[in-house]
Amino acid sequence: MSAVTNREKKDIIFKWLFRITGLLVIAVLGGIFLMLVYNSVAFFTRQSPLDFISGSQWNPSYGEYGILPLIVSTTLVTLGAMLIAIPLGLGTATFLSEYCPPKLKAVLKPAIEMLAAVPSVAIGFLGIVLLGPGIADVTNQSNGLNAINGAILLAIMALPTIITVSEDAINAVPQTYREASLGIGADRWETVRKIVIPAAAPGIIAAVMLGVGRAIGETMTVLMATGNAAAFPKGFFDSVRTITATIAIEMGEVPYNTTHYYALYAIAAVLFFMTLIVNLLGEFFVNRFRKYQAM
Repeated sequence: MSAVTNREKKDIIFKWLFRITGLLVIAVLGGIFLMLVYNSVAFFTRQSPLDFISGSQWNPSYGEYGILPLIVSTTLVTLGAMLIAIPLGLGTATFLSEYCPPKLKAVLKPAIEMLAAVPSVAIGFLGIVLLGPGIADVTNQSNGLNAINGAILLAIMALPTIITVSEDAINAVPQTYREASLGIGADRWETVRKIVIPAAAPGIIAAVMLGVGRAIGETMTVLMATGNAAAFPKGFFDSVRTITATIAIEMGEVPYNTTHYYALYAIAAVLFFMTLIVNLLGEFFVNRFRKYQAM
């Protein structure tokens, strides 16, 4: 009887411990959200929300707080990074899961995971001293600090996440799926393309969304490698400034409780909602694929 009572007490203690930690995470996220909203409201009492969203000039020294160039720059760099990282990441994950010899996999997979441990400032430095001059030589520009430079570096940083999560999703596909496909005459490539990857689609989409979140939220790399020009970009070879880089550059020097100070919180709130939209879209498509597979 005593042993049963002790076990029940432990169950109750750990149940409440896990519940408290879960609620603590929600409380922290809610606190961050409320802080952003509170300071953003303080900004919008001084500045028109329409001018803030649609304005084409970000120049706080002259009272211009148009965030549109920053949004377009962030979207441009993230889109470029995903155009590079998704095919490379999915192809590498498929190779590791379906084609890679065990001895090579034992070396290659840890090497890919170690790439995630490289500091972002080191990757940004490589973009300045190696990738930037190469882009400048190819495009005949004065320097290679532009959106394509940042996109390539962000793709490198997103690859470990996309590869690791996608490979886990592909490995989770039951072996019977492959055997059934091969048994009716499909070759190995057809099995991977038409059976394995569609079956692993929810996990692959989750991997892509994590990669997008990694790219949107990165600060140091884009601060160092994109040129930091707060102008409306016309293409990948223009210098850009992302939202995260703007916050990192200006927050340390802005006077407290000024319009500029609150404006930085407002653009942080915009970044928060951009990330939230990406997560919601990922969740929507994951659930849609799961329902499709269940049918």
